[in-house]
Amino acid sequence: MWLLRMLAKLLLPFLFKKMVSKAQEKFKTSYNQQTFGGQQQYRSEPRNNGKISIDFIPPKDKEARAADKAGDFIDFEEVK
Repeated sequence: MWLLRMLAKLLLPFLFKKMVSKAQEKFKTSYNQQTFGGQQQYRSEPRNNGKISIDFIPPKDKEARAADKAGDFIDFEEVK
């Protein structure tokens, strides 16, 4: 029993570290395949820090435009 306890103290930390590192590698590979489609994609143009570029502005629907013209709304509490 004593020998089994000593072996467990020596081997279990090593086995857990190995198991965790395998899980990390598996997660990294699955994440890279999902985000990049299995390939690394790099932009051909360098990005300028501090500048904003907008590629697409979705059109506003009629309800959103009507809410913009409705005026100011004031929050209040009802006092009894």
